[in-house]
Formats: sequence, structure tokens, C-alpha cells
Amino acid sequence: MTDMTGTQALTQDHWIAGPMGKLFARSWQHGAPVRRAPIVLLHDSLGCVALWGTFAQTLAHATKRRVIAYDRAGFGASDARTDRLGAGFVRDEAERFFPALCEQLGVERFIAFGHSVGGGMAVECAAQHAGQCDALVTEAAQTFVEDRTLAGIRAAREQFRDPAQFARLARYHGDKTQWVLDAWIETWLSPEFADWSLNAVLPRVSCPTLAIHGSLDEYGTRAHPERIAARVSGPGRAAIMEGVRHVPHREQEAQVAAMVAEFLQTLDD
Repeated sequence: MTDMTGTQALTQDHWIAGPMGKLFARSWQHGAPVRRAPIVLLHDSLGCVALWGTFAQTLAHATKRRVIAYDRAGFGASDARTDRLGAGFVRDEAERFFPALCEQLGVERFIAFGHSVGGGMAVECAAQHAGQCDALVTEAAQTFVEDRTLAGIRAAREQFRDPAQFARLARYHGDKTQWVLDAWIETWLSPEFADWSLNAVLPRVSCPTLAIHGSLDEYGTRAHPERIAARVSGPGRAAIMEGVRHVPHREQEAQVAAMVAEFLQTLDD
């Protein structure tokens, strides 16, 4: 597979025995294997491995690290699920599913990188597995249920009533598409989720942290990256990308990869 730098990445597909069926994962490596901790990508509420596009291999090239992405249970190529997500689903991902991935792929130390709700999951991974997490990167993450987030979700709910929009998402999730939408929209808009926040979790993050956020993010204000940077117990920094919306790694792929590479370089110095 060729990234935007024009170079080839060694790509491997993996199947993980998870708590609720098989999970699909893919890894990218440029050059010879290195002993440094790999970067594990946690996708957003409608995401999957395929929707990272070329970013994963671009990131592997920029950082000279192995990059691993996986489809959460119910998403992409992973097995379907029919249950309704509980209010603790962000925490549950770090407690139940992430450890299975690390164990079966032989990941002893890791760098957690999460986009949107995956950013919240990455925070949970860094907190719950602090002894294994070398660094944390969040991108467009939410740290509490903000009015802007809910307004964006309501607007998206109307957009996905368009059969063409639904069909575009179904290219990635197939028969699971309606469940994926409900898992996002119904969970976030439910009264049970209204009090969710990462306030109690952030101080348990002791590793270096980079919180990336677009200035035009339609699903959250800069309060989120600033809260992350201020409340983690390790060194934290918020990076606001001007003119960028909710998916910085798609809008400014090379720039995001370079920012992460520069941030991680401090681990090797």
C-alpha cells in the first residue's frame, strides 16, 4: 500500500478474538521492524480501519513506528453486535476490547491515538494501562457532553435520512450500518449519557500528551483539548489547527503526521 509520500508500507491484516466476536485489525510498518512502541489508532463513532484512508501508512512513515488500527466490535469488518451501547462504552473499550488486541498482537507498550470518541477511549487506555502507555495523542476528542457536540449529532441525524448518505456509510459497515448510526446518535443523545465526562480519568494519565483540535470543529470547542492538556498529570499540550474541522488527519494529513512525529521524537531523545 502506498501512502501520500509515495512509499510502500508493509501491511498485515489480523483477526482478534474479542469479548463479542472477532475484531479486524490492520498494521503498517515502513522499513525494518523497530523496538519502539507501536501507535494504536482508535476510530471515531462512524469509523473503521478503511476510513482512516492513507493516514495510517503516512503516520507509520513519518514516525518510523508500526501503526495498528482496528474495527471496534460492530464496526467495519469486525463481527456485528446487536446490543445497545451503555453509558460506560468509552471506558469499556479500554477495559475489555483493547487488552485483547494488545495481547494477541504481542503489544507490550503502546502509544494511544484516538479520533473523536476514539480520543476519549485513548484517554481511558492511557489511564487504565498507564504502565504500558508511552504517550497519548487525541484528535478532535470530546471530554464531556457539550451543546455543540449534540447539535452536530442532531444535524448529522437529519443528513443520514438521505438514502445516498446512508449508502455511502454502508460501503464501510454493510448490514451493520443502522446499528453503527444508532450506537452513535441514540447513545450520545440519551439522558443516561448526559453526565459523561473524562474529568476523573484525565489526572490518571501520566504519559506525555498531545491534544490536536481543529478551530472549526463542528462537534466540539477548544475547551476539550485545553481540558486534556491542563488535567493530565504528565506533560500535556493542546495544538489548535486553524481553519480545520472535525477530521484533521483527513483535511491536513501530512501536517498531522508531522506534528505527531515531532511530538514522539521527544520520547527518543
